[in-house]
Parts: sequence; C-alpha cells; structure tokens
Amino acid sequence: MAKPETAVAESRDVAPYIAAMARVATGVTVVATAGVTERTAQTVSAMCSVSADPSILLVCINKRSPITRAIETNGVFCVSALARQHDHVADTFAGRPWPGKERWDFTCGDWEQAPSGSPRLTDALAAFDCEVHEVTNAGTHLVYFGLVTDVLQTTGAPLVYTNRSYYKPQPVEPSRFPEYPDAYPPYLDDKPTKGNS
Repeated sequence: MAKPETAVAESRDVAPYIAAMARVATGVTVVATAGVTERTAQTVSAMCSVSADPSILLVCINKRSPITRAIETNGVFCVSALARQHDHVADTFAGRPWPGKERWDFTCGDWEQAPSGSPRLTDALAAFDCEVHEVTNAGTHLVYFGLVTDVLQTTGAPLVYTNRSYYKPQPVEPSRFPEYPDAYPPYLDDKPTKGNS
C-alpha cells in the first residue's frame, strides 16, 4: 500500500533544494511594521513585484518570525530595499547583530515613519509602504501580498545576497561571438565593433 502523499513530502530530503537556492542571487529587504504593536522588522530576501496596476508586491516570511503576528495585528507593512551600505542592517534584522547591537535593534539605521505608520529606512534604495491585501499559507512560510500605497526611491547600488554572502552588482559587457560579428543586444545605442570578442 502506497504511503500518503503528505508523508512522502515530509520525509523528503530538502538539503539539495536549500543548497541550490543558496546559489540564486536575490536582493535584500527589510520588512517592518508598527501600529497597535511596537515596531518590529525582519530581513527578507523573497520579495517581488506582482502587479503594476494596482501596485502589488509579495514577501515571504517564516511563520516563526514574530513579525507575522505583528503584521496580522497592524494590517500594514513597509518594505525597505537595502543598498550596498546596509549589510549591517540586514544582519541585525536577520538576528545576527554586529558587536554592540542587539537583535532587531532599530539603532542600526536611520528610520522614519512611513504614511502607514510602519518604519521605513530613510536611505533605502527603494521603499514600498503597503496595506495587507492577501495572505497565503505556503509550507513553512506565509506569503503576504501588499497593496502599495506609497513609494520612496533614492540612488545607489543594491545589496545582493548569494552563496550566503553579500555582493554588489557590476555591469556586464554583452557577450561577443566572433563567428557572429553582427550579433549584439538591440537595446545598445552603438553596434559593437565587428570581430570584437
């Protein structure tokens, strides 16, 4: 007799999945909320745009994180996309504070109150103030869909996380193929010199 599908899923070795996902480069964000509860925040790498009109994004947060209960109570959250200089902010809200700081310590950065009342990093690369639009249960995580009500943007280089380390992106020169000298990205203003490699 075959085992129930749920039992098979629970016994599956997830280590290869976790190791492979660690190789995927992602941006780094801090999701924060305040209101009825005290302000709280969590570092999150799983964030993406869902819809432009209406403007909706999603963030995935582990159910064990204290921020899940706070977001449920407040009904709002703000996503601050971190810039290169915010690696210490990312570590603080991931529960890995640097010496002299506490876990989830807001003194690690310069914060202001977004229109929703949620904390927003003043020099975030971008920040999205949200109302909770929908919440979906997904395994170990909750997926929060946020209806974006206010946007902030600054300049700088984004903080990237991959292979369990932080990086800064660098421009990539288009690939060159000597056997196809006329092949080049159509979005470039200037055609590459023929025969370059």
